[in-house]
Amino acid sequence: MKHRIDIRGVMVPNDYKWYYNLFRMDCTCPNDVAGILKNVLPGDEVEVFINSPGGVIDVGSEIYTLLHKMQENVKIYITGEACSAASIAAMAAYCEMSPTALMMVHCVSSGTQGNHSDMEHMAEVLRTADSALCTAYVKKSGMSTEEALDMMEQETWLTAEQAKEKKLIDAVMFDEEEEKPQMIAGPEFHLPDEEILAKARKLLRIEDEGEKGQYLKQKLALLKLKGEKR
Repeated sequence: MKHRIDIRGVMVPNDYKWYYNLFRMDCTCPNDVAGILKNVLPGDEVEVFINSPGGVIDVGSEIYTLLHKMQENVKIYITGEACSAASIAAMAAYCEMSPTALMMVHCVSSGTQGNHSDMEHMAEVLRTADSALCTAYVKKSGMSTEEALDMMEQETWLTAEQAKEKKLIDAVMFDEEEEKPQMIAGPEFHLPDEEILAKARKLLRIEDEGEKGQYLKQKLALLKLKGEKR
């Protein structure tokens, strides 16, 4: 059985889902994902389609964890954008990206107010959050922690090809499949080579009178045999 999960719109905590539903705005919360995954049986397939600008970081982390736990069943497709927290979710399993889609990764931000001590403390909290979230990019791509953090620091926007080069996705959707080698029945089987084919073609031709005569004699003998049987 195949299950579909849509990660669309902003990624919000469960308690805020009603608000976005009230105004008919696209949003995704962890319960949306967990509610579908709880019905997945061994051998089922899960397709996840992402088109999201991101949202709350712990929501991205929770959805990433839910999907990563079942990654053998999951295939992710980025159809529009996977930005911020949504890019974290995209790292959870095998992932393809539309050639027209975008991925964006950046550092965590906050709207904290207060004095210099509050700001200094929040700066440390944000650095810790960046270090935690960058592990998703590191685990998926094999890049170093320093490379991942630098990519986040620069607020990096990536096309599908660029994301593939960095190994943040596994493939670009709609790319032509490579020509597959011809499968054979077993190690002892070989297709006839050109020399054998040429000999076979020659046998099919009746090129001179001698061959024609032999063919006619055989045909006449066959007709006589049929006549005797009558």
